[in-house]
Amino acid sequence: MDPFWSQWWVWGVAAVALAVGEVLLPSYVLLGFGVGAAIVALLLLIGVPLAASWPVMILVFAITSLVAWLVLRRVLGVYTGQVKTFDHDIND
Repeated sequence: MDPFWSQWWVWGVAAVALAVGEVLLPSYVLLGFGVGAAIVALLLLIGVPLAASWPVMILVFAITSLVAWLVLRRVLGVYTGQVKTFDHDIND
């Protein structure tokens, strides 16, 4: 029997929990980790042999989380020129 953390549903529950956490703490960090956990869950579900090695599973999670976070920051992040600055005081 596989260890507990190599079950696909554990990673799926972690992905859902991280996505819900993103609603409470909107910064795209938890969502990136949630996407990484969801990808690991999907890979385990379809039968990719990640469960054979705990470090490989964590490495896949870390890499996919980083890529997801970078993509989310690019798509949903703050764009340059989006902040409005004022050169005068409204009381003048």
